[in-house]
Amino acid sequence: MTTAASLAFAEHHQSEDEHLAAARRRADEVGVVPISPGAGAALSFLASAIGAKAVAEIGTGTGVSGLWLLRGMQAGGVLTSVDLEAEHQRLARETFTSAELAPQRFRLIAGAGLDVMPRLTDDGYDLVFLDGDKVEYGEYLEQAVRLVRPGGLIVFDNALWHDRVADPAQRDPETAAIRDVIKHVATDDRLRSVLLPLGDGLLVAQLLP
Repeated sequence: MTTAASLAFAEHHQSEDEHLAAARRRADEVGVVPISPGAGAALSFLASAIGAKAVAEIGTGTGVSGLWLLRGMQAGGVLTSVDLEAEHQRLARETFTSAELAPQRFRLIAGAGLDVMPRLTDDGYDLVFLDGDKVEYGEYLEQAVRLVRPGGLIVFDNALWHDRVADPAQRDPETAAIRDVIKHVATDDRLRSVLLPLGDGLLVAQLLP
């Protein structure tokens, strides 16, 4: 089995530059927990592997995951990112601007995920990344299946939820919701999936053509 040392080594396989480091400092200042370096690198890799031009993100934070995604997307690709906190999105805009990303590369929408997602375009996205309210993960999934194109990817962060998901004694609402999504994805004929132990866990599902 993989040891903690090996997992830590994998987490830092890709180093982060000063723009990501600054975004992490902003996250610390406002109490946001950003995606880990290893999980961020995986997001960038997935976006690149499918040639993503349009990505939707629920949970902007201060732009750590968004910057990883944008760097994996095709030139000219657009990230649509949704967050309840306008201040977080202001900080994310700083992150993207300091990294010299053109303003037309990102669209920031202030609002709750479940309020905004129904207004987004059916089959309009190559990848949907979900890092919002864990209790709403099941509802996010159904919205994401509608939003992503055939062959596109749906990615959930915190799929291991601080080691709570694997412990059957943990039954709090967040853990139960994440556990239910994992089971649903594994048995949904529309999807193929993999659970990656990077960061706090990434659940990746592909919408079958």
